[in-house]
Amino acid sequence: MSEISVQVFNRFEQVPLAAREWNCLLRDGSNNAVFMTYQWQRAWWESFGRGELLLAAALRQGRIVAVAPFFYDSGMIYFVGSGGSDYLGFVGDVSDLAVLAALFDAARQSVADFIGFVLYMVPDSSRLGPQLSQVAAKLDLLLFDEGEIIAPVLDAAEDGFASAGNKSSLVRHDRHFRREGRIDVIHSSQHSEILPQLDEFFDQHVTRWRGTPYPSLFLDPSQRAFYETLTTAASDEGWLRFTRILWNDVPIAFHFGFHYAGAFLWYKPSFEIEMARRSPGEVLLRELLLLATEERATVFDFGIGDEAFKRRFATRYESVRTWGLYSRDKLLAESHRTTAIEAPGARCDKSPGLLPIDP
Repeated sequence: MSEISVQVFNRFEQVPLAAREWNCLLRDGSNNAVFMTYQWQRAWWESFGRGELLLAAALRQGRIVAVAPFFYDSGMIYFVGSGGSDYLGFVGDVSDLAVLAALFDAARQSVADFIGFVLYMVPDSSRLGPQLSQVAAKLDLLLFDEGEIIAPVLDAAEDGFASAGNKSSLVRHDRHFRREGRIDVIHSSQHSEILPQLDEFFDQHVTRWRGTPYPSLFLDPSQRAFYETLTTAASDEGWLRFTRILWNDVPIAFHFGFHYAGAFLWYKPSFEIEMARRSPGEVLLRELLLLATEERATVFDFGIGDEAFKRRFATRYESVRTWGLYSRDKLLAESHRTTAIEAPGARCDKSPGLLPIDP
């Protein structure tokens, strides 16, 4: 096996990969998620980036085989996308322990006051978890399992998701609206169609969550800018899915989501709160299930979070996990905070890492 070298870049445009090449490399790995695409990663960094970007690229015989999209802030190293991204990881094939360890080592060596890595939203299905104990041993780091989040998934049946979309509860609400007026469902994937509708979507989302303990993220101008930037950047990629549902020409629901690599992702919905008793959100969900069927998606991914409505439809439950790898010297100096685990699967009640980033 030829030797691995690593280069660390501080700007996306320095990485010798075009967007198309980045996304092709992504498909070679075990974590091919829309949140790891070049378009999402760069839009996220431009909107929420802080500290220093650390794009570590592993090369074998002069060819990039994997990229670790990290950033560094106050002694800690995180994945780009740590906040708002449901699934994160590495770009490319990191099944070779030498590649994975080299990426971690190059990143930590590039900062002066390294404390540790906090890796949010790593899918258990990506197989990264079992490798981390080996990386930790090789680099003399302490490993922590810092908890999991459930991600419900609906697998396609013989008729796709049509059976789920035709559940009596969803059909009942749909018929109610149709009896009293006209429903128009508009699915868009191009920025020219989506951008003019985003302000109305943002405002509806703000109104929907006003007065609750969870105010809308779209009160933050940087969030609005991120969605606009992503919409423009991803317009030609074919995986954006923006849905508007109009009832008698009045928008009663929106959804900003994706159909990527066979997975139709329920991501950011909204509905008209004044019509809540008529359940426009159920109408929205039905239309998305029918669209996923039409487009022959293999899974309808409800994303992270174990809300009750997802359990009505899910056929299985994936998990995403937060992993922490910390400098032994730095952490032992604060050993009162928690105890390191020796193998993946153990659970720490206390996390030595920072609070989750939540842009």
